[in-house]
Amino acid sequence: NKYRVTNWNLRRGYCMLDSKRIKEIMYALGADLCGIASIDRFDNAPKGYHPLDVLPTCKSVISFGCRFPVGTLNCKSNIPYTRVRNSITSKMDAIALDFCIEMEKNQIVCVPIPTNESQWDKNTNRWRSIVSQKHIAQAAGLGTIGRHSLLITPEFGSMVWLGAVLCEQYFEPDKMKEPLCNNCNLCVDICPVNALENPEIKQQSCWDFAFGDDEEEQVWRIACHRCRDICPYNLGSQNSILRKNN
Repeated sequence: NKYRVTNWNLRRGYCMLDSKRIKEIMYALGADLCGIASIDRFDNAPKGYHPLDVLPTCKSVISFGCRFPVGTLNCKSNIPYTRVRNSITSKMDAIALDFCIEMEKNQIVCVPIPTNESQWDKNTNRWRSIVSQKHIAQAAGLGTIGRHSLLITPEFGSMVWLGAVLCEQYFEPDKMKEPLCNNCNLCVDICPVNALENPEIKQQSCWDFAFGDDEEEQVWRIACHRCRDICPYNLGSQNSILRKNN
């Protein structure tokens, strides 16, 4: 069985790729950020949503991000932000899929984690990704989760979309970052449905207000991203110049 032989070779350590090369491949596919987390960094994952609950042989988790155009925050119309979000979701899934295929060419087994697909967790009464994208990104050193529950990266602030891949091969992990959010609570105060009053976001309140159909214009749209707008770190260092032009 070729698959079993491949895995036997991998477990013997016959891998020609290192962490640097992994990132080069991810960047070549279109990612703007990439980091690697070791499996031991997920000890606090909710029951059923650990990387090993998806891929029992997982040894490394690779996170990547793509910048989200900041101009969408300044539009009076909700349509540009909504359409960019939908398009970039497909882009992230395509990058993850292409990366897994590329890894198999190198006899490394990987599994993509959907960028924007949730399932109901009856244990906590919340919607969850099969493995949390933002927690993967934090574990892989891309950034840290802010008070608004969004990932903040030094490069792009929260204007970044996330993808991830589970990998059977161990790669050297990246150093995790120190917290970037200073808990200024501006996002808490501006939330129109008080979804951020507690440390854990009131998920359904946020979603019911922010996502849905516009009955007047008869279109599905994302109507609110105020917590992202007001965050002092929402643009990061590479986008900060754009703030001066607005």
